[in-house]
Amino acid sequence: MADKSGFFGRLRERLGKTRSGLVTGVMGVFTRHSRIDEEVFEELEEILIQADLGVDTTLALVEQLRDEAREQKLEDPQDLLTLLKNALLTLLREGDHTMVWKAPQGVHVTLIAGVNGSGKTTTIGKLAAHLKADNKSVVLGAADTFRAAAAEQLTQWSERVGVPIIKDQEGADPASVAHDAASAAVSRAADCLIIDTAGRLHTKVNLMEEIRKIERVLGKQIPGAPHEVLLVLDATTGQNGLQQAKHFAETLSVTGIVLTKLDGTAKGGIAVAIQKQLGIPIKFVGVGEGVDDLQPFDPKEFVDALFASE
Repeated sequence: MADKSGFFGRLRERLGKTRSGLVTGVMGVFTRHSRIDEEVFEELEEILIQADLGVDTTLALVEQLRDEAREQKLEDPQDLLTLLKNALLTLLREGDHTMVWKAPQGVHVTLIAGVNGSGKTTTIGKLAAHLKADNKSVVLGAADTFRAAAAEQLTQWSERVGVPIIKDQEGADPASVAHDAASAAVSRAADCLIIDTAGRLHTKVNLMEEIRKIERVLGKQIPGAPHEVLLVLDATTGQNGLQQAKHFAETLSVTGIVLTKLDGTAKGGIAVAIQKQLGIPIKFVGVGEGVDDLQPFDPKEFVDALFASE
């Protein structure tokens, strides 16, 4: 993807809200105490939970820090910072964060899911732009036929990026649109097909069933499709986003998370909670409106940006 070198700077800058809460809080704990004691760990727990790492994730991390501090006979609270960064990095590195964008045979199909307002359609547009810049041919499928503006918004992206879009009228059968999009992608010998789906509320069982139908339709037309199922989550929703992810993961074979709007939240720790509690790797992170503000997730860059000095 383009502009990777400049992305670290933007990531560091736009994680400022999370950093001001998390890192400032953590450093405050370490400087207030002259030695490692139980009070240090209790204060650390509170700060990590506030940064939305979640109770379960926080308790596991702090217990790990306790054990390591004991084993290494550490006394200075400042030494816990290195342990914390390493623990977060180890956790975030779990799973496969890479996107290959190449199918074993034929068109590579990516299904995009997520609730309304998560940044789903915009994410599709940005992914298409990056793929086009990498000289890949892309077809978009507008299978969100419930929201009138959805196909319109995706059409604007298709025109902006210069890739074809397959769509139907509002209220059309989404699986039928997915079928037509797959047929078009095959006939054009496209490299990639990206399918948008309705911004389902995760509590609506019938809508979740429908997205499974789309999966089945795609699989009949293109071997192994969908090859990726990306769930777009809005980082500003915090723990609610984690609950959404759990529901989607119970219904779909989610292969990766796209975490958007990290620039607008003090709760960027949700990235850690998602990885720990769901075991679904984060594939992309978004920190702004620009096309290059969506980039592949790099665990080390994320942790470095989170703890970078101002």
